[in-house]
Amino acid sequence: MGTVGESGGWRPDILGDRFEQRTLPLGEDAEGEVVATLVRYRPPFRWRLDRGPAAGADVLYVHGWSDYFFNRELAERWAGLGARFHALDLRKYGRSLRDGQTPGYITNLDDYDADIAAALAAMGRTSDAPGEHPTGAARRPLILMGHSTGGLTLSLWAARHPGLASALVLNSPWLEFQLSRLGRQALAPVVGWGAQLNPGATLPNVDFGFYTRAVAAGEGGEWEYDHAWRPDRGFPVHPAWLTAILRGHATIEAGVDVGCPVLTLLSTRSTLQAQWSEAMRESDGVLVVDEIAERSLRLGREVAVARIDGALHDVVLSRPAAREAAYAAIDRWLRGYTPRR
Repeated sequence: MGTVGESGGWRPDILGDRFEQRTLPLGEDAEGEVVATLVRYRPPFRWRLDRGPAAGADVLYVHGWSDYFFNRELAERWAGLGARFHALDLRKYGRSLRDGQTPGYITNLDDYDADIAAALAAMGRTSDAPGEHPTGAARRPLILMGHSTGGLTLSLWAARHPGLASALVLNSPWLEFQLSRLGRQALAPVVGWGAQLNPGATLPNVDFGFYTRAVAAGEGGEWEYDHAWRPDRGFPVHPAWLTAILRGHATIEAGVDVGCPVLTLLSTRSTLQAQWSEAMRESDGVLVVDEIAERSLRLGREVAVARIDGALHDVVLSRPAAREAAYAAIDRWLRGYTPRR
């Protein structure tokens, strides 16, 4: 679990050299102190942040469910594109998880507005508010990048805050339930009823640990991370949290406008089954990618979808060839849609 750190200032991060973190106080709830944590990457002095297709932009990355930010390479790649990279561990995740708290628990995705607002302020974007004339850092383009549940959260946030994001890059965003629209519509009333009776109850765990097997070092993957903050079979799921997710899916299905160009990165195929297959090392073992591709088209007027052969659910944790293809897709897309204010 995380420990309470000094708020208000930057300090060394667990990722080591060139990474710093800052605790963002968000008040209290029934489980005690609530914080988010912003991580920033400080590239070598010789690097030029005024060059590249993302020159001068601020990037804010948000992780997915049962996750936190640990991908050093992602930060380095964005800096190489010219961006100032920041990542946010949302409340009750990773660096922001406190003893006694329910991991990842929230009952309304809109509540993350406070986490994102605090992060933008810590990034120096104090004028990022509707109707205000951007000054200082807020003149820089803001590129949002979200993975899975983070992609859903940022898509909904951008639609509620038109004009603040200059571009949205989604890494396998969880825009629809795995059982499709009909499954979601059938499940939502049952889960909603359970959320009213016992919002914090624990639902059956359907995570077999296959995704961890595809990602983690020592199991055939190549990534080292904290397995307490990213459990092998995910966090326990609760009715109130799942109700919030399903409500978000319904909002996306109805159509939103995020107000900026969107790039969605997805694997070319899914492998969802109750038995391990080596195909899970080169496919999305979490979402139905064809449905996510379709849902992405409901996010706005300018949406591009890049299908990456051999990619995992988290595209930038895939094997090297697929990762390179994903970063090349981001580079190409940025050169066509370079965000400007």
